[in-house]
Amino acid sequence: MERAHSLLLDEEACNQVGKHQKAEFILEWLNHLKRLLPVTDRVDIRQNQRCLVDQLWEILINSPSGPTRWLLAHCLAVLYRLGDPIPSNLMVERCNDIIRSKDDSPSALPTRLAAIACLGTLYEQLGRMLIGCFKDTLVCLLKAMKSAESQGRYEIMLSMERILRGLGVSAVSCHRDIYKVVRACLTDRSMAVRCAAAKVLLELQREAAFLWTSELENVATVCFRAFEGSNYNVRVSVSKLLGILLAAAVEPRQFTAPRQGARSQGSLEEVMELLSGGFLRGGGGFLRASGDMLKGTSSVSKDVRIGVTQAYVVFVSTLGSSWLEANFPAFLSLLMELASHVRATQTPADAAVTRRCVSFILRSTLGSLLGEKAQINAVKQLCLAVATQKRAVDAALTDRNVETKVSSADVSASQHMLVCCLLEMGALVQGLGSSAAPLLTDTTTALLDTVISVLLHPATLARLAAAWCLRCVAMAMPSHCSLLLDCCVERLVALKSSPDAVAGYGAAIAALVAAVQHCPLGIPHTKDKMVLDLAEDLLRSASQNSQISLQRTQAGWLLISSLITLGPAVVEHHLPRLLLLWRCVFPASLREQEMELRRGDYFTWQVTLEGRSGALSAMKNLLQHCRELVTDEVISRLLTPLTCAVALLTKLPALFRSYGNSVKSWSIVYRLRVYELLALLHPQTYQESFGLVMNQLVSDVSGQDNLNQTCSELSLLPPLCHCDDLPLAGPALHDTDHRYIEEQLHSSSVGGGSLDNDPFSLCERGYEAPAPLPSPVALATTSIHLFGAVFPHIISAQRVKILEQFVETVNQLKGQRQQTIQTHLCAALCSLLKHQGSNRGSLGPEEIRPPALSLLLGALESTSPLLRCLAAEGLARLVQVVGDPGFTVSISLLCFDRLKTARDAASRSGYALALGALYRYTGGISSPQHLSTCLGVLFTLSQDSTSPEVQTWSLYSLSLVVDLSGGLYRTHAEPSFTLVLRLLLSTPPTHPEVHYSLGRCLHCLITCLGPDLQGNGAAVSGLRSSCLVACGVMQDSPDCLVQARAISCLQQLHMFSPPHVNLTSLVPALCEILLDYSVLANLCSSFLCLRRAVVACLRQLVQREALEVSEHAIALVKELPRRDNTQLDVTIKEVGLEGALFILLDQESDFSLRKDIQETLVHMMAASATSSKLAHWLKLCKDVLSATTDGRAPLESKQEDEDADPGKDDDSSAFRARSESGGPFTALRSATRCFAMECVCRIIAQCETADPAHFDMPLAQERRLHDSTDFLVLHLGDLVRMAFMASTDHSDELRLAGLQTLLVIIRQFSAIPEPEFPGHVILEQYQANVGAALRPAFTADAPPDITAKACQVCSAWIASGVVSDLRDLRRVHQLLVSSLAKVQSGREASSQLYNEAAAAMETLAVLKAWAEVSIYPFYDSSGSESGGAGLLKLVQSELSTLSRLWLAALQDYALLTLPQEYSSQLPATGGSFYTAETVSQARRHYTSSWAPILHATSLWLHSTGFVMSDEAPANLSRPATPTSMGNRSSVGGAKSPEDINTDRLHLILGISVEFLCSPHSEDQMETITSCLRALQVLLEVSWPRAKIGNDQALSVELLSVLHRLMVTRESVSVQLAVLDLLQRIVAAAHEHIREKRHSAEVDDGAAEKETLPEFGEGRDTGGLVPGHSLVFGALELCLCVLVRKIPQLSPKLAGTSPIGPGGSAWTLTDSDCRLVASALCVLSELPSICSPEGSVSILPTVLYLLLGVLRELVHQPSAAIQALKSVLTSPMSRQEKCRGSWNLLLQSALNTLLTFWDSGTCVVDKVSLLTALTVFLLSAGPDVCTIEPLHKLCLQRFTTSIDSKDPLVISDSIVQVISAYICLLPPQKVERSRPQTPQELLGVLEGIRAMEALIQAADESQCPQLVAVLLPLLISFLLDENALSSAPLPSRSLHDSALKDLMRFGPQHPAVFRSLITTSPHLKSRLQAAIKGNQESLNIKASSANPAAHSTGKSSPSITLKTKFL
Repeated sequence: MERAHSLLLDEEACNQVGKHQKAEFILEWLNHLKRLLPVTDRVDIRQNQRCLVDQLWEILINSPSGPTRWLLAHCLAVLYRLGDPIPSNLMVERCNDIIRSKDDSPSALPTRLAAIACLGTLYEQLGRMLIGCFKDTLVCLLKAMKSAESQGRYEIMLSMERILRGLGVSAVSCHRDIYKVVRACLTDRSMAVRCAAAKVLLELQREAAFLWTSELENVATVCFRAFEGSNYNVRVSVSKLLGILLAAAVEPRQFTAPRQGARSQGSLEEVMELLSGGFLRGGGGFLRASGDMLKGTSSVSKDVRIGVTQAYVVFVSTLGSSWLEANFPAFLSLLMELASHVRATQTPADAAVTRRCVSFILRSTLGSLLGEKAQINAVKQLCLAVATQKRAVDAALTDRNVETKVSSADVSASQHMLVCCLLEMGALVQGLGSSAAPLLTDTTTALLDTVISVLLHPATLARLAAAWCLRCVAMAMPSHCSLLLDCCVERLVALKSSPDAVAGYGAAIAALVAAVQHCPLGIPHTKDKMVLDLAEDLLRSASQNSQISLQRTQAGWLLISSLITLGPAVVEHHLPRLLLLWRCVFPASLREQEMELRRGDYFTWQVTLEGRSGALSAMKNLLQHCRELVTDEVISRLLTPLTCAVALLTKLPALFRSYGNSVKSWSIVYRLRVYELLALLHPQTYQESFGLVMNQLVSDVSGQDNLNQTCSELSLLPPLCHCDDLPLAGPALHDTDHRYIEEQLHSSSVGGGSLDNDPFSLCERGYEAPAPLPSPVALATTSIHLFGAVFPHIISAQRVKILEQFVETVNQLKGQRQQTIQTHLCAALCSLLKHQGSNRGSLGPEEIRPPALSLLLGALESTSPLLRCLAAEGLARLVQVVGDPGFTVSISLLCFDRLKTARDAASRSGYALALGALYRYTGGISSPQHLSTCLGVLFTLSQDSTSPEVQTWSLYSLSLVVDLSGGLYRTHAEPSFTLVLRLLLSTPPTHPEVHYSLGRCLHCLITCLGPDLQGNGAAVSGLRSSCLVACGVMQDSPDCLVQARAISCLQQLHMFSPPHVNLTSLVPALCEILLDYSVLANLCSSFLCLRRAVVACLRQLVQREALEVSEHAIALVKELPRRDNTQLDVTIKEVGLEGALFILLDQESDFSLRKDIQETLVHMMAASATSSKLAHWLKLCKDVLSATTDGRAPLESKQEDEDADPGKDDDSSAFRARSESGGPFTALRSATRCFAMECVCRIIAQCETADPAHFDMPLAQERRLHDSTDFLVLHLGDLVRMAFMASTDHSDELRLAGLQTLLVIIRQFSAIPEPEFPGHVILEQYQANVGAALRPAFTADAPPDITAKACQVCSAWIASGVVSDLRDLRRVHQLLVSSLAKVQSGREASSQLYNEAAAAMETLAVLKAWAEVSIYPFYDSSGSESGGAGLLKLVQSELSTLSRLWLAALQDYALLTLPQEYSSQLPATGGSFYTAETVSQARRHYTSSWAPILHATSLWLHSTGFVMSDEAPANLSRPATPTSMGNRSSVGGAKSPEDINTDRLHLILGISVEFLCSPHSEDQMETITSCLRALQVLLEVSWPRAKIGNDQALSVELLSVLHRLMVTRESVSVQLAVLDLLQRIVAAAHEHIREKRHSAEVDDGAAEKETLPEFGEGRDTGGLVPGHSLVFGALELCLCVLVRKIPQLSPKLAGTSPIGPGGSAWTLTDSDCRLVASALCVLSELPSICSPEGSVSILPTVLYLLLGVLRELVHQPSAAIQALKSVLTSPMSRQEKCRGSWNLLLQSALNTLLTFWDSGTCVVDKVSLLTALTVFLLSAGPDVCTIEPLHKLCLQRFTTSIDSKDPLVISDSIVQVISAYICLLPPQKVERSRPQTPQELLGVLEGIRAMEALIQAADESQCPQLVAVLLPLLISFLLDENALSSAPLPSRSLHDSALKDLMRFGPQHPAVFRSLITTSPHLKSRLQAAIKGNQESLNIKASSANPAAHSTGKSSPSITLKTKFL
């Protein structure tokens, strides 16, 4: 293929390959030529033009395939355009000659088609240059049309379109001739020709004004005829043509007549009359319509009506949103006439289709085109229309004149108008959400009153539509749900005697209650009680008045069904009453039921069946919504009603015989309800009734009722078919934008979906208006589903008999009746097989297989594609259930045999599909032989060009085989690729279904090869090239489904081999599809699956190459030539592909597509938002957020003044079309803007993990100057602005998103300083914005969830420390004060709008916010007025109230966290802030709020010192009973302050321990920290410390919890807090024991201390019990810390080296050191809380750990030494009882310490060891240290250290020696060589300082001895005058220091000094020489200095002798 990549065709290489490869080679060359020509130099093109033309002509006359001829035509035309255009006339003549040729051979047809294609592209590219040849060409083409077959006609139409596009206005003279020919093609039998003809006329109307003026009616009539028998593509194309023509008639693009301006309004009526005429009468003309009218029949087919409906939508979409807004009243009026026209509503089925069509028109125009403000205006217009209709109905009902009959007909017709208006109103209000609030307060519209008035309409359907509309209002604005409920209940009670009122208001109440499942805030619990009471009342009173019995019964059960949708939390309180109601509505026994049948009339049975149907529906809802409540006990109580309900099924035929058809419809509904309920229960529940149920099911599935009505396949079969097989049944089953109306084509003759088919559908979950199927259709579907569940449970013999009966039933019938019954029976069998396959069950004995196989094989030969799909799926399931390989092989052979003999297309298609599907559920194909056989058959079938259907199905089957074969298929990949490509080239474009199956084959082949496609071998390269060529062919297909398949193939190829997919061509192709759609809704890319494929592909591409994709998209619009100015290029140039995706996201309603678009945007954002395109993304989000209808000011003015009021421009620009200056986005939905806010939060989160400069202003400013990069902190103003805009929006969802963003901004930016203003932070300048954003959330009507979120933001803002001025802080603080006042007022009327749990959420959010605010001052170290100190003043005034509420909240939380077995202890009436009915909902709010409240309460108790104040009542905290908002209760009387404090302490401790025992996840670290801090704060107060110290069990429990926390949490802060708490608990125990000992000493007298009782753990035995001992628990915890940080302490590792992996000694981080120090501190305190014996028990452990730490942490010994000193000085060491044991243990410890010098495995730090040894010697006492050989060893260590070469060791050893042994050391050890270095000097000076310190600390008796030791030392350091001048600096410094010290010590100790000098002459002479030398040195210095610079005082000796030494 590489040789095909040249400008000229390599003919030699082309001729060397085979025939099929040659076609591929040529196609590849043409593809390359198409890309090459535009970028080749024109000189080169002209040089090679002749040769190129000859080569292209050679290809043209050699029968090119379809894709080849299109490429050939394009290249030829571009060649003439870029090269020499003169010879093009000759080429046109040559093409004309070929078309004129009479050659009818098969090989001539492709050549003729190629010539036609070339003509089209030549004229398109060269335009007027060929005008001279145009007439000849036209005559030639028009003549050819007369004899052309469908392919020829199709190609001529395509060519005509291109010719008209190229010539434009130049072809005006021939427009009418073309029009006449094309008009005929609009009704061609080939659907592809009809589509092409519509496109020609669409091109023609650009210049031919007569099409939308004089010929408009004729064109419309032809279009209506074109819709007849059309497919989906034709309806889309023709409706597009018709809609654009009609739009041109209303608003002409050209001024064709002077009367243009006055024609507009009349034109609208005329146009609508044309469309409605087509809708009502079709395209048959006047005579045919008149005949039908006379006969009383309607001949208008559904496809005509659906096509006309689409034309309506195109018409309005083309005119645009501004036109729609201006003309909506007139448009609506005309639409309503259509909806109520008698010809459109002759039968229920017709009426359902008409309502669907009108609703679709309204939804597609109002829902898609208008912005939010325009939609509000549209709702007002709809409301006016409803009010007008209702007034007309009321007038007709009250009017008693002669025209009453006519009025009754109007009343009947009005319901259809009302339904359409009400459903659209509901959809609009629901889409608007809380933005629709102004509608409800607008008195001129009176929306609610108008809708409620329709509840009294005499037509059921109108009442149900009004009820649904009210439900939509409640879902959009939950605050109105309770008010509407009250209103409807009040009116129902007042009008209880009116049947219409009972039915209407009952339906409305049910709809409103069902809406609550979509409203998280719920409704008050009193409302569900009210509804249940009302339902019971209606059911009780139903029998009192026979005129309204039916309505009351239905309304009662409807209310109960809706009540059950509230969920288990509500229903469990009412379950006993419900069970009683169910028991009452059914007979108590079967005998009573038999007696019932003997009495009553048809009306009684109607009411009875209605009541029991309603009861069964309520049971069904219980199983669906409250499954956990359906226990075995409940099921046992339901069994009796259920048994009676099933038994009644067998009695229904008797009722028919007695009362005729009057009870038939009720009996159908009754059976439906029974089946629905049984399908939700396990079959074992009703096993006693299996026989009855199965007999009835067989009767329903195969009975006569099904024969008399056509089957609704679309509702019955798709759920049972495999979802991948459904496209075979036709494009109508694909997801399209028109599915809402397209599925009406397949609806049953009984009628389409409609609300009145099942009023109970009002209770279903969902946002779209329910359209339940007619009862017979729903019954068929449900019975088939139940059949599959029950059949496996009956006996085998009966199973065989039933299936044989099925086969016999099918064989007895013929024609349509046979197909109908066959559909039902096969569906039942497939339901059974699917059920058994899913549950891995068996089918039963072998006798069942033949009848099952017979049924399925018969269906495989059906003419219905859906039935064939079902049969193939059934065969696959049958093989799975049987599980016998032999049976599977026999089925395969049977299919092979049938394929050999079958001749009809249906049979061959069915068996071909069965071959592929057979192994779907058995693990795939594993036999190479079977695979080869399958491929041989399918390859042959797929090449049968006589039957496109067989080709389609066999190719699809081939794709299944590829999927199921896996790696086994790789050997067949090459021939398969060849086949696919050959068929793609040879199959005519008029059969897109074949191309679609080929695309699926290609997709499966790519998946099969997988990563092997990356290879570079010749074979792999060839396969890859074939794959790309095939994808290119499919991309050029005119069919959207084929294009979608091509895109998914390229996406798959990109996944396995990214480098070989050319994004330069792929991305622009994808963007063109998407962006065309984004400009004009419903006109381009109407196939939803195509848009899904495009977005899915983009989503994958941007995960790897986001920036590249974005660049390609922008490059596209720069080069894209567009004839229509559609703002596409403007939009994408401004906002890039990302902005276009935002527009698409706003327009799409499909959930999966919206999700893919969002993911695509997120991936693009992740790739570029933190780097180069940060500003672009933020601006994009800001533009999206600003794009509301309320602010359409021009872009320039927005940029100049963003804060200007946009409201003044509302009226003039509410619906104005997008202008160039209006910004890139216009009137986006709130959901899109919510997503933009999520994007902002994502950007902040991404920046957090990216460059630190994003949150550092000085660094960002500096780097921006040098690197030209962008940082988030520089856009803080935009972030705050966006959060402010969102927080103050009308939409509640957007407000929540805005507040969340504001919270994120505060948390991320609050600590960033402002570089220009030191001492301030950058957020400080946005105080006004934050305050303004928060204020609306605290208004009285703000929803609780918004107020709760705002409280969170408030507390974050106040606690962030941003605000520096207390006055500014007060503004936000005041908001919290107002919310606190609201909490104090209790459950007032305003809180009755929502569930009590919502009030609890708001209350707890307020209390949590106050808690966080009150915590902040205690941890703020600034002390500024605006910091902790100032804030504390603000909080202080509210603390008395807050403390009361905090304690109440904590008490509630403590009760709610009780285990399930203690639930009986919960208060019956609820707690302070929750009710008993809302426990489960409220629990999660408490869970998220309790931790800060607990912390704040502890701080408050700490500040009061647990002293009761007068402000707080004495009984505030009662853990066992609820406190009603903290008020006084008389129960139990008043408690003492001690009891109250104890309760409070236990409450806090209980909550803390319960939580800390089982923290659930890592994200609770903040809660754990709060909990630990609260406990720390408590233990700072003496009273709780005493309580905890006194209660050892409590202390031990706390320690076990802390130990668990230490083991499970790695956070250093948590571990430090745990150890801090441990210290406090141990200290509390120590205080308690000390107090007890002191008390005992005082009581018993000081003289008898030896006989005091022993306090502390261990008592007189010394034993410590694990689990009960505080000391043992503390030891465990300390050991845990020490061993985790220093594993060498473990005995198992005691002998190993502490050298770490880096070769350095064992060292710890600072945080680890703090942990170890804390643990050691606790260890050292433990002996003091033991008894003497107990201290002896733990002392070995303590010493072992202390010395072990000292050994391992040789460089960080201070904590260990300090702890060692604490232990050595412990009072226990001096106790008589244990002194001996202590001494022995301490001696052992000293011995261990002394051995550390000799340890070969330890990196010894002698300084640390010397310090430890000194501590021992000084603290342990002589009993320990003077024992030999320890004494000797100690001396040895010191002397060794003094001889050390390390100066630090020397200095330390001198210090320690002097401290411990100065009197014992001989003098010669001190007199040693003088210091030579500064380090040595330092060591000597340190020793002198230590000796001085010792002298000062010694007793007076010991002082002379020490001075006598020190003075000789000092004198020995002196130098004489000779040595002084030559001595080194350290020696001189030592000399000076010693002399100064002597001068100081002499006067202090004169006696000792004189004695020493007298007795030691050598010392005296040395001292004199030193003084003399020093004096001379000073004289020399004085004489050498400048006399003028020094005063005389400074020249005197620096040392003055005050004592005479001699």
